[in-house]
Amino acid sequence: MRIFTTLAEVRAAGRELRAARKTLGFVPTMGALHEGHLSLVRAARAGCDAVTVSIFVNPTQFGPNEDFSKYPRTFAADCELLESEGVDWVFAPQVEEIYPPGAITFVEVAGLSDRLDGASRPGHFRGVATVVAKLFNIVAPDKAFFGQKDAAQVAVLRQMVRDLNFNLELIVCPTSRDPDGLAMSSRNRYLSAAERQQALALSRALHAAERQAAAGVHDPAVLLAEAHAILDQEPAVRLDYLAAVDPDTLLPASELGNGILLTVAAFVGTTRLIDNVILAGAPPAPEA
Repeated sequence: MRIFTTLAEVRAAGRELRAARKTLGFVPTMGALHEGHLSLVRAARAGCDAVTVSIFVNPTQFGPNEDFSKYPRTFAADCELLESEGVDWVFAPQVEEIYPPGAITFVEVAGLSDRLDGASRPGHFRGVATVVAKLFNIVAPDKAFFGQKDAAQVAVLRQMVRDLNFNLELIVCPTSRDPDGLAMSSRNRYLSAAERQQALALSRALHAAERQAAAGVHDPAVLLAEAHAILDQEPAVRLDYLAAVDPDTLLPASELGNGILLTVAAFVGTTRLIDNVILAGAPPAPEA
């Protein structure tokens, strides 16, 4: 496995792949890797000839009071995991390589960037869209792999890929969970043992609503009420948002229809966690 730190190195490796007519899968990360990231790597390995992973803690997606300085950085351990998964190269640039002095251009997906996490974290999705657009231009992958846990991010990036005509396929993989149901996240390591147990209320709430939907309840208000009731039982969970939205527009959904995104963000202690499920609509009525 090769480790690159400059744009020139990555672009040269990409030219070698294209000359050999090989496809490239790309998994962008901020490091502190866990099984969720590795599941994306395996999906990329299964669908492409070569796989690259970026490790870059992107400063532009953090707000002034957020955890950029303390975000976990475990580069050596991350590289060991990626090498064991057969990754071909890692791109680990310094901030100045991605944002050279004097850089003033940003990518903003209007509307979508102000919903859900974008409403709670102003400027967050501008930073995400900008760094991912830069990475797509640098790496030039055939396929890029993201996790369903970051559903709002996925909606923003899908729109960006369409609007800016990126020549790649964006593939969304299922949320990876620990055996007790907690969605895997690099931020889970901030949780104390007690907070980790309290955080399970998020997945319990979503799955309670999911069971109701599977039983035939199609009113988002009823599903949200069910999820709220579960969250209210855990006073240590401080809710940021709980919403039923269209997974593409992130606008509130008035009916289950072809499916809705039931999504939650909450603080447990000082750690902000997100989770979601896709609730499928009713199957089409059989023909007479």
